[in-house]
Amino acid sequence: METQTNEAKVEKSNKRSWNLEWDEYFMALAFLSAQRSKDPKTQVGACIVNNDKRIVGMGYNGMPNHCKGEDFPWGKGQTAEDNKHLYVCHAELNAVVNKIQADVRGCRMYVTLFPCNECAKIIVQSGLEEVIYYKMQDPPKEQIVKATKKIFEHGNIKLTEYKRERGTEFKIGPEDSIIL
Repeated sequence: METQTNEAKVEKSNKRSWNLEWDEYFMALAFLSAQRSKDPKTQVGACIVNNDKRIVGMGYNGMPNHCKGEDFPWGKGQTAEDNKHLYVCHAELNAVVNKIQADVRGCRMYVTLFPCNECAKIIVQSGLEEVIYYKMQDPPKEQIVKATKKIFEHGNIKLTEYKRERGTEFKIGPEDSIIL
């Protein structure tokens, strides 16, 4: 009996000293989801989490279902033939429509890039409670940032910039670094 008690004490004391915190974990999943994007310039991922810390939706920026990426433009031109913005579904939209439960009211969304005003409308309409974003677009589009913040303010959505607690950083492209 005494041997079992000593073994239990040893097992508890040998617990890993470092693991991902919940916010790090969910933001890492948003970054992992962004790796699915075929956009050559901007990869964005989103992860929706309920109050029980269960993942209920994931998304990344890409073309609508049944629309092959090679059949659509990935540039930022001025016409329908060369402007991806006329076709791409943002990560936030995809996370909401890909949800695995009927309702996401009261949930939080982790997203790798500050949401645009169009996604802000979807977030408010879906009943999400909070959005945690990793970074602003570089350079930030001031009108879009202003509109998003106003929509969130009036829609009672808490907007939080992700804070790196222990130096954890995430990587999407070669210009990003990763520090764990």
